[in-house]
Amino acid sequence: MPKRVDHEDRRRQIAAAVRRIAADRGLEGVSLNEVAAEAGISKGFVQHYFASRDDMLRYATTTLRDGVEERIAMPSEPSVRDLLVALLPLDEASRNDALVANAFIVRAFKDPEIAGHFRAGHGQLRDAIAALLAAAQADGDLVQSIDPAAEAALLLALVSGLGDAVLLGYQSGDEAIALIDLHLSRIAA
Repeated sequence: MPKRVDHEDRRRQIAAAVRRIAADRGLEGVSLNEVAAEAGISKGFVQHYFASRDDMLRYATTTLRDGVEERIAMPSEPSVRDLLVALLPLDEASRNDALVANAFIVRAFKDPEIAGHFRAGHGQLRDAIAALLAAAQADGDLVQSIDPAAEAALLLALVSGLGDAVLLGYQSGDEAIALIDLHLSRIAA
């Protein structure tokens, strides 16, 4: 009986190798040969699943949210603060995710498909935060004068900048969290 191959699982295995290389060396280090070596497979095997480096990179962008979704998947409904803190690069896994995302953002400036993946993910996250803010506002926990959608965009920009500051080492994780708390205290009822 022939062995059944889960092709999507194989593609995800290759994408994981791309992410590991990108976290360590940036996208400059991602080649078919390097990915094959990192994944422990042959270059031909990689080429069987991806016709080109660009195809491989585009697919890998569809898997970037995996780590973020695992961190923000909480047993109960997360608070806005929980969600924002989960987006910061505070441990090795989240740091690697942030490094990979930053490497792909540069690529997204020239690749509309990759940019589209980032826009879609950002929009989903912004909408989720806006919904949490609107619920908190309806419960009387936030000032009535804020616009939840605009505030969600501001909070994501804040976390993005703080994440880069933590990655570069001019802000500690605790300092970044304190700044998130400071901002949230300004909109609390």
